[in-house]
Amino acid sequence: MEQARSTISKIFNGEPHTYTRFNLTQNMEGDTSQVEMKLSSDVDEEVGENGVGDNRHHHNSNGRPYMVQKLQRTPRNLCYMACGVLLIFIIGFLIGYMTNKKKELAPVCASSISVVNDDIPRETGAAPLMDWDDVKKLLTEKFSAAKLEKVLSEFSHSNHRAGSPQDESLANRVLQRFKDYGMKAWTDEHFIKVHDPPAVGYNTFVFKNASEERPRGFLSYSAVGSVQGAVLYAHYGEDNDFQALSDRNVNMNGRVMLIRAGKISFAEKVANAARMNASAVLIYTDPSDYNIKGDIEIYGHVHMGSGDPYTPGFPSFNHTQFPPAESSGLPKILAQTITLDMAKKILDQLSGSKRPDKWEGFSKLGDETDVITVNVNNVLTEKRIHNVFGVIKGFVDPDRYVVIGAQRDAWGPGYAASTVGTSVLVELARSISDMVKNEGFKPRRSIVFASWSAGEYGSIGATEWLEGYVSSLSMKAFSYINLDGIVTGLNGFKVAASPLMHTLIENTLKEVKNRDGILYKQFAKDNFETNIVEPMRMDSAAYPFLAFSGIPSMSFRFSPDNSNYKYFGTMQDTADNLNAATSSQVPQLAETAGRFAGHIALRLVHDHLLQMDVMKYYKVVRSYVTKINGRVKEVLQMRPQLLPKSLTVQWLISATGSYSRAAQSLQNDIQNSDLEDIEMCRLINDRIMAVERNFLSHYVSPRQSPFRHILLGSGPHTLKALTKHLDALKTNNPEANAELFLNEFALATWTIQGCANSLAGDIWSLDNEI
Repeated sequence: MEQARSTISKIFNGEPHTYTRFNLTQNMEGDTSQVEMKLSSDVDEEVGENGVGDNRHHHNSNGRPYMVQKLQRTPRNLCYMACGVLLIFIIGFLIGYMTNKKKELAPVCASSISVVNDDIPRETGAAPLMDWDDVKKLLTEKFSAAKLEKVLSEFSHSNHRAGSPQDESLANRVLQRFKDYGMKAWTDEHFIKVHDPPAVGYNTFVFKNASEERPRGFLSYSAVGSVQGAVLYAHYGEDNDFQALSDRNVNMNGRVMLIRAGKISFAEKVANAARMNASAVLIYTDPSDYNIKGDIEIYGHVHMGSGDPYTPGFPSFNHTQFPPAESSGLPKILAQTITLDMAKKILDQLSGSKRPDKWEGFSKLGDETDVITVNVNNVLTEKRIHNVFGVIKGFVDPDRYVVIGAQRDAWGPGYAASTVGTSVLVELARSISDMVKNEGFKPRRSIVFASWSAGEYGSIGATEWLEGYVSSLSMKAFSYINLDGIVTGLNGFKVAASPLMHTLIENTLKEVKNRDGILYKQFAKDNFETNIVEPMRMDSAAYPFLAFSGIPSMSFRFSPDNSNYKYFGTMQDTADNLNAATSSQVPQLAETAGRFAGHIALRLVHDHLLQMDVMKYYKVVRSYVTKINGRVKEVLQMRPQLLPKSLTVQWLISATGSYSRAAQSLQNDIQNSDLEDIEMCRLINDRIMAVERNFLSHYVSPRQSPFRHILLGSGPHTLKALTKHLDALKTNNPEANAELFLNEFALATWTIQGCANSLAGDIWSLDNEI
């Protein structure tokens, strides 16, 4: 247009009173929609009307005709004007021709592109390209016992304690495997503090002036020093065991508790003894629980928590950045393991009253004359550890992921503790990577494979990672699958998991087979919750994911007749002993365990909606509310002065009802949802993911009470603790505190209501009847 305007100007010699003005007005679409043309005469008229002068009725002195005077043009100039108009017409014609030509060519180009792309299948995000039955079949083909045998041999090592050169070598091997499979792989480095046995000298004890005993086993994070006290046999060291001693009016102040290993963790045993004002704890393996030789040493830790206790609540990426701090879960009393032979020398000489009838083991409890001196000289050591990660990225929601993890370190050989789990982890990574790379499987969400270190010291590697990325992980990681200790026997099968995952686990057991048939029929025997489900232990690596970070998690294991594997925490956790416990079926059992874990992970990344049953938690909450309601009524009847008469459980019941309605509303939304709507599926999945996280109490500090889950955590804020507190109030226990109970009771109520509100979704959908 500018070129045309310039040409016209030249044609008309640039005379100031005869020109054409173009007024281009641009519409909202960016097109030139109006062209206003005004000749000089029009302009003159506008000027005249504005009072600048009017020459329209004056004639030129040369006597030329009026029209010629009007246009100020001679016939020659009129010829030039005609040529200019013709040129404008030619230019306009050429522009119109080129425009039409482009319009004609555009459909041909688009058509050719469309034909080529129609032959290429695309992941639209609306649905996975592979049927679930085909996914299961592929995993079965890729993941086999024959391939596992080679990996088990590669990752077996006689000594790979956390932070050792052997541990680092295994970490590099795992990292290289992940890279070989084409995965994005990386490592996290942590500097942690642990207690190791004394480099010079020994931990010792002397009983009744006998010869000094020097156990080689130890318990990390024990208090150090020397104490003297009378021995008291305390069975398993559970709460009810100490309650039985209290009922007999046994003096426990300053006593050295002799306790059997089993049922609960070492840390829980020591914490329970410390509440009884004990001075020390000695732990041994009783033959009725562990049929092992009398001279076998045992190893473990007694931190009532997980992670590095010297960086509580924050990660140990670089310890110099943080102020000195200690976990509230560190014990203040001494703790030491002893062998069965050492324990027998003590138990055979105990005097005092007879043990309770329900207790097993030796007959006497011990009295004030059974004096023992215990010395613990463990040393605080700094170690550098590495966690190793590899990821298979999802094709629809790559920022949402399931984590599959396994401990890599061990006190000694650790064949059952870490080698089997690490081998299954690596083989699952290879198999699923191959499915994605070569078989056309496209997971909707991502899968993160994690190899942890320092698991034997209390899931330190896993917990430090959680602490380092807790704000991100709690929003994006929707599940954790733990592979530690998955093969310890042949005849039993147990699962500990978030209730959100129970339905998925049960359905998976009905799909996975081993040489004896379907796992569900073999182990569940038509009663899944009774025969398979067990509580999650605090020493499980899945526990901090669940109770600290609010991520639905699970652990599982093939076990010897549903009992414990006797070589955990010993130097005898070898391939030969595990083969003896499984009739040499370790590769076959590991294959089944790997396919079970793989099925759950693949189902979680395959389906449009996460396979989580939010109604399961309603049953758990309702069970606790029923217990609390009954106990409150009992306390108000028996000791009405302890609680206000106005106290009612109605608020808690209403909050539970709100959760039930919100869960039912979510189920209705799921049934009525359009699975082709990617955004709708993502919104529903986010509501599901928020459930576990919102059961974490917002009213307690993660440094003081790291396991904030009110249903599965640990501390006075839990519903379990509330029921125990009511029992203490009912019996007028001096440890009971009515004011503390009322505070925790109110905060637990609002935690449940908050979870219900979050589950409901939008603010206008909230159900708050409290």
